[in-house]
Amino acid sequence: MAVPASKDALLTAIDTEFGKVIRDFHAVPPAQAMDRTLEGHAKGTRMSVADLAAYLIGWNELVLNWLDRDAAGQPIDFPATGFRWNELGRLARKFYSDSQELSYPERLDRLITAKTRIVALVEARDNDTLYGRPWYGKWTMGRMIQLNTASPYANARGRLRKWRTANSGT
Repeated sequence: MAVPASKDALLTAIDTEFGKVIRDFHAVPPAQAMDRTLEGHAKGTRMSVADLAAYLIGWNELVLNWLDRDAAGQPIDFPATGFRWNELGRLARKFYSDSQELSYPERLDRLITAKTRIVALVEARDNDTLYGRPWYGKWTMGRMIQLNTASPYANARGRLRKWRTANSGT
């Protein structure tokens, strides 16, 4: 899918990629979702399908935090308070930890809730706000949203499809 350059294209990318990945998540039996049989986000690590959902929750909730802070005129710590862009493996582990008390179905519900709220916040902004000017460095708000929603959804779907192929005998 082409990189979105407008509000409508961003909403389409989010909805399309999310629709695909959430179908794949729902196809995973909850009994298998907690097994650490999936290649992790950091080299040489393993994670569960439930951890992958937690990772997406983490990024979605960060996007929501960024948008809420922006709307309130507050400074934003990118990617997150206490983390730098070269510490994304550590941030991924935090995302897994943040959701560890949630069951797999609860994680999927939380992911759906976060995505729904992101869509509402994007819909409430005009195209100029999303794509008319840099928001973080050279990146527009729309591009930052896309990089942390639609792109990770597509990546997660690829991981799930690879996992499903490797685990089809189970």
